[in-house]
Amino acid sequence: MSSIALPAQNEQSSFIRPLNVLRDLSAVADLVELCFASTMDSEGRSYLRQMRNAGHDNSFLRWADQMAESTSLPLSGLVWEQNNKIIGNTSLVPFRYQGKKIYLIANVATHPDHRRLGIARELTQRALQMARQKKADSIWLHVRADNPGAIQLYSDLGFVEQMRRTTYHAKPDPLLSTPQTDLAIKKPTLRDWQDQHAWLERLHPQEFAWYRNWNWKAFEPGILAWLYRLFTDVEVEQWSVFKGNELQAVLTWMPANRSDALWLATNPQAAASAIELLLVNARKTLTRRHSFTIEHPENDVSDQIIAAGFTPQRTLIWMQAKGATS
Repeated sequence: MSSIALPAQNEQSSFIRPLNVLRDLSAVADLVELCFASTMDSEGRSYLRQMRNAGHDNSFLRWADQMAESTSLPLSGLVWEQNNKIIGNTSLVPFRYQGKKIYLIANVATHPDHRRLGIARELTQRALQMARQKKADSIWLHVRADNPGAIQLYSDLGFVEQMRRTTYHAKPDPLLSTPQTDLAIKKPTLRDWQDQHAWLERLHPQEFAWYRNWNWKAFEPGILAWLYRLFTDVEVEQWSVFKGNELQAVLTWMPANRSDALWLATNPQAAASAIELLLVNARKTLTRRHSFTIEHPENDVSDQIIAAGFTPQRTLIWMQAKGATS
């Protein structure tokens, strides 16, 4: 295992040590679940399963140290250990995008019995130091919008809010009533693609692409894109909504294991009922699916999404701090 030099901060620093993937992953997963179970979505629960499976996979652990800079699993980070028990954690997850080295600080967790003692602050501060030692170009984290204490902590450490994104959830319902409107739903064509692509870029900015790695080519209409989806085994279904001859929005469905993703591309001047109509149509049409999620910028057509029967699950604030090269 490689060692990491951590400069001394105060007498409490003796409780901090680097994460040891050979023995810590299961304990960290337990701590993260204890702290965040009530707000965890299916993606988060899947992430915990991966951590636990990795922690019990001897073949994985034998080469995990070499994977620490090339995987989204939390193989690098810090733990706070007292009396042989991990009571605090922060993970440092590496990404590379367009030649830049980006680190995500994640899983900042403190056992409920040990909160308000400065543990999360010091772990986050030390994670920042680690990322800068690794020559990070930028450092990111996300925090729930309903956690003002954590937001203030991260702001104090130099993180600046960049965006807010809300995740919504709904289930299929073939008995829904279609809203009465003068709008018309059609299948998207190549003529719609230029607008759709521009709207997707607006709603999912490039500064965030290092994390999501959106592939809009899979959404493009036409035979070439159809062949691309065929050979890459990607399935999509799309609907566009028009007011007269003016495109209002396009909705794309992409299946996943349990909760399928819906992607909205919206005209900034879209008619008030356009988004609701598209989403109700998807819930009525895709009746064999388990459930749907949408991740969308906060307050951008949020009322229409909710009117279509989607429930907000969480709003995450994405924050950025300077790296070593900033």
